[in-house]
Amino acid sequence: MFMTISLWPVLGMLLLVTAACYLLGCFNGAVIVSKYILRDDVRNHGSGNAGLTNFYRTFGGPLTAVVILTDVLKAVIAVLLGSWLLGFIDPLFGKYWAGLFCLLGHMFPCMFHFKGGKGILSGGTIAIMIDWRIALVVWGGFLLLTILTRYVSLGSLWAGASFPFVTWYCYPDPVIVVLGFACGGLVVWQHRANIKRLLSGTENKFSLHRKS
Repeated sequence: MFMTISLWPVLGMLLLVTAACYLLGCFNGAVIVSKYILRDDVRNHGSGNAGLTNFYRTFGGPLTAVVILTDVLKAVIAVLLGSWLLGFIDPLFGKYWAGLFCLLGHMFPCMFHFKGGKGILSGGTIAIMIDWRIALVVWGGFLLLTILTRYVSLGSLWAGASFPFVTWYCYPDPVIVVLGFACGGLVVWQHRANIKRLLSGTENKFSLHRKS
């Protein structure tokens, strides 16, 4: 992938995309809306997670759409940016690289004390932007498990765990597969507390009716 390209332009673009996509990821919709619009940080409620599910359970209302839009748009912009700026290496590599650092920014935002979300909405958007086949497996399993069990976390674990394997199937390039496992592994790692609660039977089920 890199053999016919001069090293310095590669390193320069990698650093640029890394920084830009990480900072894009830091724009966490749940934190921004709750902290600066509602004046009540979502991380002080429920699971303490700065994600869509906890925001909806805590606040509900039309501002949930703003959270969704923010987390989707930043992922779209990051993947497009990576594909464009790293296209001279490989557009697919650019998408995965950008997606990885967008997820890192979402999960560990420097502007919010490195306490962010779990990356499902942004990660799912990244999957759509990369390949419809990957998105079909990731989103199909997520929706099926969530609907059947009402455990969003179970669907989320499927999404994170399946992403690297379907990447491997669609793009058996070692570099791409490693990036796929990094992205999926981050999502699974962020759900480690949910895994414990699922095993102990204390995990909360999703309801369209938020708690008062």
